[in-house]
Order: sequence, then C-alpha cells, then structure tokens
Amino acid sequence: MKLLKINRDTLLKPLQAVIGIVERKHTLPILSNVLIEREQDHLTLIATDLEIQISAQIDHNESGEDFTATVSARKLQDICRAFEEDTLLTLDREEAKIQVKAGKSRFSLQTLPSADFPRISAMNESQSLIKIPQGILKKLLDRVQYAMAQQDIRYYLNGLLLITDADGIKLVATDGHRLAFVTHSNTDNSSNSIQQEVILPRKSVIELVKLLNDNDEIVTIEIGQNQVRFTFSNIVMVSKIVEGKFPDYNKVIPSNYQNQVTINRNILLHALQRTSILSNEKFSGVRLVLTQNSLRILCNNNEQEEAQEELEIDYNGTPLDIGFNVRYLLDVLNNLTDEKIICSFGDVNSSALITRPENSDFKYVVMPMRI
Repeated sequence: MKLLKINRDTLLKPLQAVIGIVERKHTLPILSNVLIEREQDHLTLIATDLEIQISAQIDHNESGEDFTATVSARKLQDICRAFEEDTLLTLDREEAKIQVKAGKSRFSLQTLPSADFPRISAMNESQSLIKIPQGILKKLLDRVQYAMAQQDIRYYLNGLLLITDADGIKLVATDGHRLAFVTHSNTDNSSNSIQQEVILPRKSVIELVKLLNDNDEIVTIEIGQNQVRFTFSNIVMVSKIVEGKFPDYNKVIPSNYQNQVTINRNILLHALQRTSILSNEKFSGVRLVLTQNSLRILCNNNEQEEAQEELEIDYNGTPLDIGFNVRYLLDVLNNLTDEKIICSFGDVNSSALITRPENSDFKYVVMPMRI
C-alpha cells in the first residue's frame, strides 16, 4: 500500500525537529520510533520519551489516504541523510514493514503498532498563557541554562525555574554554586498570565534552545496543572513539570555591594581562558586579586606551574584576593554579548555578582572557593 511520496528535504526537516528526544536504546522499544501521521493535507511527526513530546507538522497536499505508522527515528533519519537534496522518496506499507524507496534504492524498516505509541495526554485547560518572540526567548534561555545542575540529588535543581505573570517572564537556574537570573517585560497584550512558577526539566530546556529560531515569530507558552506547552513554527513541544520547591533566588542575589568594577567582557574572557590553561584540572580554581586600578588573575596546578594576567581597570574599592571556579566565570562571559559587564564584590567569603551596565534584567551570582 502506497503511503506517501515526498521530497527528502521536506521529510527530513520535521524529522530532525523531533528526533532530539529519541533515545537510541530504551527499555520500551516503541520510544525509539517516530510516529508518522497523515490527516488530509497535513503530515505530522511525533516523538516522545514519556517526559517530553515534540510534534512537527508540515503541509502535504499530495492525494492519498490518511494513515499512521511508527518506524525507527534514527534509521529513517540516516536513510534520508544518505540521499542528495531534492531526492524523491516513496513510503509504502507492506504487512508490518515500511518500504522506503528512492530510484533503485530500497529499504525495509520494521514497524510497531501505532496504537501502542504513548502520547502525553493533552492539556485540559491552561492556567497561564504568554506570548513572546522566538528570538527573545532563545536569548533569555541562553543567558541562564548553563547554570542548571546535572544529575544533582536535589532533582529540582536539574532544571530551570519559569515564572510567568502579567508583567512578563523570569527564568532562574542554579546548581547550588552559582545562579543565573533573567527577566523580560511583556509587551504583548494578547498574553493572559497569572502568577505561575514551574520547573522545566533540563532536557526540555536544552531541546527548546535547539528548536527555537532567532527571529520575531511568536512562541505561545501555556502552563497547565502538570505540563507546559510551547507552540511555534509548526512545532508543538509538551513537557512535564518537575515536582519540588525551587530555592528562593531573591535571598541568593546580593545587593548594595560597594566594591564594583566595570570591565570589558572580551578582555576578561580571553584573560581567563589563557590563565585557565594551567588551572588544576579537578578544582579549576582561579584567583582574582583586586587592588587600586589593577586586576591580577592567577591560576596554578599540582605541578607547581602558574599562569598570571594583569589588567588595568578603574577600581578604587577595598583590596580583595578571592577565588572562583574559572568554568563558572567563563560560562557567563561566553553567554553574554555586552561589550562591558559589572562585577560587584563583598568580601573574600561573599559571592560575586555579575550584571549588565544600566540594565537590571540579568544577574549572575557565583560563590567563592578557597584556593
């Protein structure tokens, strides 16, 4: 039975959109498959890992019957990639297999029953809805997602706090050693949002960053009782919510620090990259020594090797000799685009605060370490 005749690129685009959450090996075999659905003039591809579901829809006006089928997502992607652009593919169903044909090439793929594909149940009613341009949401996520924990026993840290209200959205990520906070005021009057706080799983955040485009097309964010739905560019991503109480970020962000220095972000970034070459591989410690109009950056390792950089800065605060994990500093500098940043310090035992000049929408807090 002929199912579909389609351009290779037309099929590959939605397949690549959903395949990021497909596990190569899974205890439930059907989770390695993609569900392909044709309904009238629409073709939809769906993938899930039981926590996240991504569907991508394209228009397909070719005449033919509606159908559903599941095949190995990775194998179908590899087959599509193996052909040149604009190759015409034909998909046929033969008993429990899907035949993929192109020219004189033939591939026979096993299928599993479409009825067994475990879809995440649809959201009954959204409690909060907000709309935001894709490019803005992508930029906001980029500014905080690197601070999420990885496999922390405090499972609620392995994700990102999303706060929505009538004024806009806030995003917070922390691994217990550093915290990144960003906020964006809502300018879209079509949004309808009450105060909501949910924790998005780490995998959902990473996948969302990959899928979002840097443009002005709108993302609709709907928050339900136990899931969040993102709709944009013919893609719908549904993610379950992490249960748990996220730390009170307001208590972590310091205020009224008197020791401040405004510094060129790129100059500081490159200086830290160079000195980190000789940092201890296990602890990755770096010392910042602040004196009047001078910043020295020092790294050493177990082999008694040492790197030092000295930068001229405009600083008249209290002299400080304070240590940090250099990776935490590099992360924030790599994910900002400002020409300059502001670094604020308390004492040697207090966290540092990194902000953007004349802008209170972003805050990054990093705890000191003993070196």
